[in-house]
Amino acid sequence: MTTTTDPENRGRRDLLLSAGLGAAALGVATLTAEAVLAQTTSEWDKTFPKSDRVDHEKVSFTNRYGISLVGDLYLPKDRDGAALPALAVAGPFGAVKEQAAGLYAQEMAERGFAALAFDPSFIGESGGTPRFVASPDINTEDFMAAIDFLGLNDAVDRDRIGMIGICGFGGMALNAAAPDKRVKAVAVTSMYDMSRVIAKGYNDSMTDAQRNELLTSISQQRWEDAASDDAPKLAGGLPDTLDGIDNPVIAMYHAYYKTDRGYHPRSVNSNGGWNVTSAMSFMNMPQLTYIHEISPRPALIIAGSEAHSRYFSEDAYAAAADPKELVIIDGADHCDLYDQKDIIPFDRLQTFFEGHLA
Repeated sequence: MTTTTDPENRGRRDLLLSAGLGAAALGVATLTAEAVLAQTTSEWDKTFPKSDRVDHEKVSFTNRYGISLVGDLYLPKDRDGAALPALAVAGPFGAVKEQAAGLYAQEMAERGFAALAFDPSFIGESGGTPRFVASPDINTEDFMAAIDFLGLNDAVDRDRIGMIGICGFGGMALNAAAPDKRVKAVAVTSMYDMSRVIAKGYNDSMTDAQRNELLTSISQQRWEDAASDDAPKLAGGLPDTLDGIDNPVIAMYHAYYKTDRGYHPRSVNSNGGWNVTSAMSFMNMPQLTYIHEISPRPALIIAGSEAHSRYFSEDAYAAAADPKELVIIDGADHCDLYDQKDIIPFDRLQTFFEGHLA
């Protein structure tokens, strides 16, 4: 275990469900239910500058549910023709590949990896209707489908493939790596267990009565959605301004998703909202039940010392079997590990994957 932290600040993590399922747990925003699948574009529309050290290509592949997924494949320009180690990259939960996942993928391509950042089912440029649906099963499958794609690519050595998951897709990556033995190593940053936080609230603070009330509300919403010709109701979420809001987690997400720093027109968290009834499957199907089965393949778990989500990483580390490593970045909050290149431990990620995808 490697740490670079002061004693943990538990006060920052003492957030109750009142922080808002839509905003703090799901990180959603407000867009009309009439939003539709965007047409794929070859234009550079990322939230980060394009590197002149990598080749970029828009690609597509299909998961086992028949949903077409769209990704950005990044390859190092100075490759010598030999098959490359590869990484599938996704997250955060509700983000698109033009945000943090793409930044990670491009950076790792600069360091010698083939890296695929992709939009999960139902969001961004990927297919699937209705829009803005999340699923612990389908989104785990999305990662496995990305491994399918990489393993069939001529530029990739299929025996040297790993995963990077960010935020809620950190949980998906760990969930996918456990059964998918093709994955040789997995790393996650600012990891969320979405099934846990939705089912139990932050720090498992949801009472049985609150859980029953939430499930009752979602159940009734299914009647309304089924009876309507309109798109399913969205949960709503991040406000356009922080006037009158003093919740530090909402402010942190707003500073990324609702400003020039991380805003993207296709991001659920920047503009949209999750389908309300998505929460039901997460509440009923816990992830990470078999996290110990990642072993003997290695897992690297990275979190900020000041992140409200830090406990997810610590608990995942405790539940995982060796070989495993927990790295705590001193002074970093949850979103710092989305895009702050002077904080994200890319050197550590490079060393980890070079060592385990050899």
